[in-house]
Amino acid sequence: MRVFMTGAAGFIGVATTRELIANGHQVVGLARSDANVAALEAAGAAVHRGSLEDLDSLRAGAADADGVIHLAFIHDFSKFAENGQIDKRAIEAMGDVLEGTDKPFIVTSGTALIAPPGAVVTEEMRRDAGTHVPRVSEETGLAYASRGVRAMAIRLPQVHGADGKAGLITYLLEGARRKGAAAYVGDGSARWAAGHRLDVAHLYRLALEKGAADSIYHAVGEEGVPMRQIIEVLGRALNVPVVSIKQEEAGDYYGPLAMFAGLDMPASSALTQKWLGWKPTQIGLIANIGQPGYFTS
Repeated sequence: MRVFMTGAAGFIGVATTRELIANGHQVVGLARSDANVAALEAAGAAVHRGSLEDLDSLRAGAADADGVIHLAFIHDFSKFAENGQIDKRAIEAMGDVLEGTDKPFIVTSGTALIAPPGAVVTEEMRRDAGTHVPRVSEETGLAYASRGVRAMAIRLPQVHGADGKAGLITYLLEGARRKGAAAYVGDGSARWAAGHRLDVAHLYRLALEKGAADSIYHAVGEEGVPMRQIIEVLGRALNVPVVSIKQEEAGDYYGPLAMFAGLDMPASSALTQKWLGWKPTQIGLIANIGQPGYFTS
């Protein structure tokens, strides 16, 4: 397929681009900067200039493709609501072009803030419409399944890889560096699901090739990694103390990420593995990020 991809030059996007090209697909990546262009060309992708706020560029890219993967999101949690609306408009621009074509359209969501704390999130759980979650990519994208589009959502956990990034954990590292201490909430038993970016990239390809309309897939390699273990790795990486804080202190310590602080957010990928034959095979989160120099490479 000729695949139009937003976020193709990013942490997960580059791995997905390489996975697709290695399996016979052509990737046309959205590029908003010269650095994006260089990254796309290095990965073997064609370049389509534009941005998430340039809706005409998104429409043109989607119209000229056999399928669309939407990976991009503006990760500025101080403007979470605003960026959620930018994402919504971008999805609608591409989805409107794909209407009636039965082409695959994959949007990206997350495994967090879907179920009550402690419940293991599954692919069959839909996000509670009453929950205030600024990122509405999942609901927006899946709405096109009733409009003649093979619309799907992939929910991401904390995605780690080989170049020092690990989803929200990367932001926790930056916060610990500023605060001079790495902190978990309470006893640190809250769990976050995790997945390696190479496994994640493989899932995007499988969903593109054989995913079903109105389906949700989980890119989860590990159901739940305790926060205390994660924070202890960050403390060692930065050589700063590891401390416990109370839930009411999370706002001051975590800032915009406080909405995730202390939340027990395990997630399963059992159904994804059954439906698509996907099997995560890469190194686990703690073993990966615990390698010397992971966050400085």
